[in-house]
Amino acid sequence: MTKNYSAIYEQMRNTIGIYAKENPELMTAFSKVHQIGSKDGELKSKYKELIALGISINTQCEGCITMHIHDAIEKGATHNEIVDTIGTAIYMGGGPSVVHGAKAYAALLEFETLKSEILISSN
Repeated sequence: MTKNYSAIYEQMRNTIGIYAKENPELMTAFSKVHQIGSKDGELKSKYKELIALGISINTQCEGCITMHIHDAIEKGATHNEIVDTIGTAIYMGGGPSVVHGAKAYAALLEFETLKSEILISSN
């Protein structure tokens, strides 16, 4: 399962940005929903990202998995919290979630490696 999840993340962000220029009204509205839905409320944004990750695994959306792994890490989710979220998604989704949970785990490992490489190179 060789993927470059950081490249997928950047490609998704770029493609979404290009599409937003083609359909600005819709994407502005979606962006607002995302902004409101992902901000801290009764649930901290970190937990909202973990919930979104579980849903992404069960809907088998690889781009969504990539985006939510990245964003969960950015919002402070720990390795173990993400691993447990993957496990909960597998528990709820069965065999297909095992496959997509493995993809989420591979993305987690890649983003953690990149984050530590960035920290090392900035010191």
